[in-house]
Amino acid sequence: MPPVRKYKFKFMNKIEVKGNWNEQKGKLKQKFAVLTDNDLMYEEGKRDEMYGRLQIKLGKSKEELHKLIEEL
Repeated sequence: MPPVRKYKFKFMNKIEVKGNWNEQKGKLKQKFAVLTDNDLMYEEGKRDEMYGRLQIKLGKSKEELHKLIEEL
């Protein structure tokens, strides 16, 4: 497979993941009214920072948050 195709495939996966995260953000905001867009802002490479914000705001462990997000 030529490198261009691999790059395009990788790019499409990121778009799909971003769309999925936007959907999950909406569900989290419905379930927890105290959450804001800033709390749920996901930047590549800064996942731990986001989980830290959520842990503080919701009073849940990182494992509890992972499970909660998977169940959405």
